[in-house]
Amino acid sequence: MDATRRGFLAGAALLAGPRSLKAAPGDMPKRKLGRTGLEPTLLGFGCMTTTDASVIEQAADAGINWFDTARGYQNGNNERMVGAALKSRRQKVHITTKTPARNRAGALAHLDTSLRELQTDHVDVWYLHNRSNPSDCPDELFDAQDEAVKAGKARFRGVSFHANHEQMFRFLIDKGRTEVILVSYNFTMGEKIEPLMKEASDKGIGIVAMKVMAGGWRRVREGDPMREKLSRPGAFAAALKWAVRRPFVHTAIPGILDLDQLDENWRAVTAGYRPEADGKLLAAQLDLIRPVYCRSCGACTGACPKGLPVSDIVRYVNYAEGYGEFALGRDQFRLLPEPLREVRCSDCTRCVVECPNGVRVAERVARAQELFA
Repeated sequence: MDATRRGFLAGAALLAGPRSLKAAPGDMPKRKLGRTGLEPTLLGFGCMTTTDASVIEQAADAGINWFDTARGYQNGNNERMVGAALKSRRQKVHITTKTPARNRAGALAHLDTSLRELQTDHVDVWYLHNRSNPSDCPDELFDAQDEAVKAGKARFRGVSFHANHEQMFRFLIDKGRTEVILVSYNFTMGEKIEPLMKEASDKGIGIVAMKVMAGGWRRVREGDPMREKLSRPGAFAAALKWAVRRPFVHTAIPGILDLDQLDENWRAVTAGYRPEADGKLLAAQLDLIRPVYCRSCGACTGACPKGLPVSDIVRYVNYAEGYGEFALGRDQFRLLPEPLREVRCSDCTRCVVECPNGVRVAERVARAQELFA
């Protein structure tokens, strides 16, 4: 019996009782993360929405070894919780975090705070977070990452982004200063970015998939009137299977709120993607979320005459309504320049931005203004 399986069974035994992790069949596979030499479990743990530290602890005890957080999640409380949950398990897990800072000094200050909150002397990957354009990645930030690696505070350098995939992949591949890319990737995007992901992987860059559930609507529970509007039974498991079906995705980091979701994720990854059955579920799910979920295709870039970054704003409102992270959505909205924060869609007689994928742009942006402005 290998170490991964022993770890899973030990975790399952430890958790005996009504909230125990079910004994899911199959070992959790690992994939090499590019040229880093790290081997994350194919199922990682995105900690952004997690509020129960015991779920993180139990995931680690079950054998998951990849945990992702960020300086800004839950106003810094997420890093503190992750650090406390994993402190006694630090030697067997990988912890990654991110900085939204736009200059060297701010980024390095963030890293020192992150290490203190995480109760560790290093992180395994330190990302420049949410970089939508090459201009968001000045050399001074790459230099800061180099300093962090040299000082032993970070093992590897990463960049995360949600949109503008083609330009960002090309920039990072050509720049040659990034060892791990954290990228939004899910079934709504089809396969158009996969050649870029494969090229990066072939050149030794680690690929981590985020936003794999396409919107976070998984937190909508049975009995909630939104349930039937936003999900079909089995759709989230199918979405996770889809996201890790290609070998150039080295791990995925879905959010996990409780042991039921941890068990469902484990079973999905070990079962693998079945195109006929899972594809039908995902087609039905796509029809449900089409009006509210932005696929980050870039078609709306520059289309708003008031200058609103439509795709970003739709994502901010999704943080609040899909992931239950109101503060994160509000804080991101408040980072917009003041003139953009003061724009109101109701002032326009009609919205000229038309989403080719069916997102109701005017409704979603107006909803963000209602929530955050």
